[in-house]
Amino acid sequence: MQRCSGTISQIAGALAKAQAELENPEKLLTATIVSLFPREENRTFRYASLASGLEIVRKCLTRYEIATVQATAIDVDTGLIRLTTTLLHASGEWIASDWPVCPVADTAAPHRMGAALTYARRYALFTLVGIAGEDDLDAPDALAGPPAAASQPAVAAIAKPAKGVLNRAPVLGPPRSAELREQLLRQLAELSGNTDLLAWAKASLPLKNSLLEADARLVEAAYQSKLEDAIPPAASRVEQAHALDREPSLAEEPLPAAVAGTETAQQPALPAAPETGLAHPKEPPRKRSKAHLLFVRKQPCLVCQRAPCDAHHLKFAQPRALGRKVSDEFTVPLCRAHHQELHRHGNERAWWANMQIAPLPVAQDLWVASPVHSPSSAAVLSAAVPSRTGEEASPL
Repeated sequence: MQRCSGTISQIAGALAKAQAELENPEKLLTATIVSLFPREENRTFRYASLASGLEIVRKCLTRYEIATVQATAIDVDTGLIRLTTTLLHASGEWIASDWPVCPVADTAAPHRMGAALTYARRYALFTLVGIAGEDDLDAPDALAGPPAAASQPAVAAIAKPAKGVLNRAPVLGPPRSAELREQLLRQLAELSGNTDLLAWAKASLPLKNSLLEADARLVEAAYQSKLEDAIPPAASRVEQAHALDREPSLAEEPLPAAVAGTETAQQPALPAAPETGLAHPKEPPRKRSKAHLLFVRKQPCLVCQRAPCDAHHLKFAQPRALGRKVSDEFTVPLCRAHHQELHRHGNERAWWANMQIAPLPVAQDLWVASPVHSPSSAAVLSAAVPSRTGEEASPL
């Protein structure tokens, strides 16, 4: 914004004479504007420094009794630091121009504020006296040459990677692959038991994927042989799948003393899952039945015997899965008050232990007698569940 005194006739005449003698400063410095877009090239331009411009302006303006003053002030309304450049004539007439510098918050970074102030002083002074201190960038395509041929591969380099490549482990070289193979085989030879083998497989799968194909097949064959030796020949297919499907996270959290023995003995085995070498055993699909949930809601609450109830899923009955509840077969009836109390408590195992109730056997009996299997047995169990709950409760 330009401002001036009431009259500017004398300063205008003096400034006109000075501008006839002013020359543009020599552009000795070079700056590069980095493009934010991959298809555009960086822009390079030449410019004159503030010191060289001040030297030319002062020598010329002082001969016609014109002085230059540049001062800063804080604009409270906008929160900006403003620069005011003023041309003062000996007659008392003046012409001023305001230029925004930077936000007040930039005072916390003196280097950034100083750079912005230097640019503002150069632009404001050169504009007010009518000289140019940098190249014209209005037509950058006319100054820049044709795009380089090497720019085409650069665009291809940022293309979306093929499916599965992003998260694939890098394959090791032959010496490193052989060393890692021997290390995995030594670890595998020291293991015993299905639980240890499963835990080792989950931890070593990313390492195995980084081996060469021949080394990876040797590790898979050794693991398969170790797994077959660990399972007795007389064991049934269901028992083998149950040993493979157990999650270590369930064993790591200790059960309360009140329900430890009962839940361990009564927890049903999961269906068999196919063996896939070092891969994680596939979990069988989780069962969903609206009819069974409706049947559970009609049962009395396991704590206070009130009805109707909510069908509560026992979270600790199966391994956690992202976005999936446990199977509907692991549901028990709870009234709304006790259901909300359980969720507020957070630790489900401890809550059931405090209530002296073992919920897994009750959930198993409800599933066996559910209308989805036999409607007649459901009617019989409806009257037997309250007494069944009292029998399964064990004192702390």
